[in-house]
Amino acid sequence: MNLLDYEFLRKLLKERSGLDLSADKQYLVESRLLPLARKAGLPGIAELVQKLRGNADALTTEVVEAMTTNETFFFRDKIPFDHLRDTILPAMLQARANRKSLRIWCAASSTGQEPYSIAMCLKEKAQALAGWRVEIVATDLSQEVLEKSKSGIYSQFEVQRGLPIQLLVKHFTQIGELWQINPDIRGMVQHRQLNLLQDFSHLGKFDVIFCRNVLIYFDQDTKTAIFERLARQLEPDGVLLLGAAESVVGISDAFRPYPDRRGLYQPNPVRALRTNVGAMPLGLKVVAAR
Repeated sequence: MNLLDYEFLRKLLKERSGLDLSADKQYLVESRLLPLARKAGLPGIAELVQKLRGNADALTTEVVEAMTTNETFFFRDKIPFDHLRDTILPAMLQARANRKSLRIWCAASSTGQEPYSIAMCLKEKAQALAGWRVEIVATDLSQEVLEKSKSGIYSQFEVQRGLPIQLLVKHFTQIGELWQINPDIRGMVQHRQLNLLQDFSHLGKFDVIFCRNVLIYFDQDTKTAIFERLARQLEPDGVLLLGAAESVVGISDAFRPYPDRRGLYQPNPVRALRTNVGAMPLGLKVVAAR
């Protein structure tokens, strides 16, 4: 692959998906796109780029999906789900007691392990949530991974990654060498295709947003813009959960970290007070904005 073709692909991927490839990632592009080129009946990357330059929309979508990292597994990093069970849900049960509704957005949900992990956490609180309207919205750029998520079918290897055996037995049915999540858990998750670079205000407000392990692939300006828009989709006392390698610090003042809660963030109290005077974040100590 020559430099001009690589620069074209870098620009295309950044515009379409936010993926910010450094100048030394040609090997990664070649390893992921060469099989796609051959599948399309093309001899190599140069011919693939030539097709893309001709505005081949369907092929462009396949290229973006091939370059998107879909690494995920059940209860990934564990701590965010402990926070959900032990801190966020008990506080939300109290704060939302009058309206009895809870909306959770799982952005960049990939093949579904994260939203289904959230659903299993909520299932544990079924008695406390009886009579509540609970929504889990799972979104991803790739329609292909969303279809896999909808099916709820996973290999033995996939269910062995992070999923406690008791939850496998309780919430899955074995189909040959595969495992399928039971209909009651699958029915808790709504799937929608969404590009985080585009407007997502139509999704409405959420109480909890999981946006984990996706922003690390974006440049700082893109991260800042996404944080600003995420803040507008989150209730004033809502919670944003980021990945272990992600943070708002030094990027955006739309959120502030919760003290002693790694990976959890609250809307900036000053901004929240402009629209919801007196709102307090889940009974936890507010980090005052100065």
